[in-house]
Amino acid sequence: MTRPPSLLRGVFSFSSMTMISRVLGLARDVSISHVFGVSVATDAFVIAFRIPNFMRRLFAEGSFSTAFVPVFTEVKQTGSHAELKELTARVAGTLGGVLLVVTALGMIFAPWVAIGSAPGALGDPHKLSLTVYLLRLTFPYLLFVSLTALAGGVLNSFHKFAVPALAPVILNLCLIAGALGLSRLIAVPIESLGWAVLAAGVLQLAFLLPALRRLDLLALPRWGWRHVQVKKIMRLMLPTLFGSSVAQVNLLLDTIVVSLLVTGSQTWLYYATRFLELPLGVFGVAFGTVILPALSRHFVAADRNGFSRALDWGLRTTLLIALPAMCGLLLLAEPLVTTLFQNGRFNAFDSYMTAIAVLALAAGVPAIALTRTLLPAFYSRQDTKTPVKAGVITLVANMVCNFALIVLLFELWAPPGLKQESWLQGIAQQPGLHLGMAIASSLTNYLQFGLLWWYFKRTGAYQRQPGWSRHWSRMLLACAAMAVVLGVGIWFWPWSQWVQEAIVTRIWKLLVLVAAGGATYGAVLYASGFRMRDLKSA
Repeated sequence: MTRPPSLLRGVFSFSSMTMISRVLGLARDVSISHVFGVSVATDAFVIAFRIPNFMRRLFAEGSFSTAFVPVFTEVKQTGSHAELKELTARVAGTLGGVLLVVTALGMIFAPWVAIGSAPGALGDPHKLSLTVYLLRLTFPYLLFVSLTALAGGVLNSFHKFAVPALAPVILNLCLIAGALGLSRLIAVPIESLGWAVLAAGVLQLAFLLPALRRLDLLALPRWGWRHVQVKKIMRLMLPTLFGSSVAQVNLLLDTIVVSLLVTGSQTWLYYATRFLELPLGVFGVAFGTVILPALSRHFVAADRNGFSRALDWGLRTTLLIALPAMCGLLLLAEPLVTTLFQNGRFNAFDSYMTAIAVLALAAGVPAIALTRTLLPAFYSRQDTKTPVKAGVITLVANMVCNFALIVLLFELWAPPGLKQESWLQGIAQQPGLHLGMAIASSLTNYLQFGLLWWYFKRTGAYQRQPGWSRHWSRMLLACAAMAVVLGVGIWFWPWSQWVQEAIVTRIWKLLVLVAAGGATYGAVLYASGFRMRDLKSA
């Protein structure tokens, strides 16, 4: 039976490596915003990059891992090493063969993919042609990142979380090199980012292969469509392609809607979502990744108490990170955007448009984080149908909320002249309507978690552990104290004055605020009786 301390070590191992990736991801976004600003070109890249990036989330952190890890763990627990190696080879051959065909079709039909993903680009031939070219450069990333996800799932099952978590660093380094270096050498600078994504896909897969060899699980891929375990993985994987990553599916569908809005909306919304990457990418994904093999082992062993303790630990620890992250982003949205992005070609108007989206998205951080922790509880039980039910409801609700809020904001903000034009022409000229999409995303994230929690409680598989009232009171008190400290800091250093100051001054002021808020949160938790052993014994 896996004890909570091993889960904690796994989260720290995964998170520490992922933290490196997220810091470099921030450096990547700062580099791209400085070199390219907000324009038709950046909108085209965001559209083209979102498709393989969506697949990365869906496969690396979603459907493939959640289907593969429980089956792989079952064979690991009950079968021989030879069977494990055979399964790895068969899955690699089958997955690689299918995705090779999908990748080829995606490149051939890139114009239709671009139109389907961003119908608003039809009104701008230059934007459409640039999007198509970038799509053909980035689409092969799907093949390589999916095989990388397979390698990462194998390593995670052996409690080797650090190397897979470090792989995304390669993508960030490639994009930084593309923005700051290659963009100066080619005729169309934004194309450098497409080449960077392609190179990153190859290098990420190559980075994980030596670790597989050390486990003696590196074998030539073999077609295995009829292999019993491969069929089981595919059967589990198909519904989770939709159900396990509803937040990412929402973002992909949002791309279609946001393409109808004013130029720049794609880029503003993209940069806003990047601020969620620290709490969600570092810790949210870590909890889901680390807890899935543990829950799978408890389920295989029919250890109901161990299953409840592991899930309870994941939920408590997730909230311990997600709540202060939400408070911090809500209070520091404008200083964060101004400090990190307002330089070069990224101006004050771009900062404001990005910051309002950050505010709306930040409110949904706890829901997204809790959902990522709860979903493995379904997948470890090889239940992939229930998340799909919640996913369908959530996606429909998100689309309804998107249009309702865009209409509402347009009616509130648009000048009379715009309201006289056709509705599509009007929303394509009114800045700020992407805020409605950000609000809709947060609302439906809570809906998704609520549905999943209701469904899972009905199974009777989880028994709440004692101490939740004390845990909630400590977190809320610590968040309130942190909010007071940050509020005083913002009053003393109004963010509106930051734009007049040097970058270095903005950075040290932001660091002081973040450090003060974090220290206050930790100190109040400690003063109220929280200790690290509370996590270990949860």
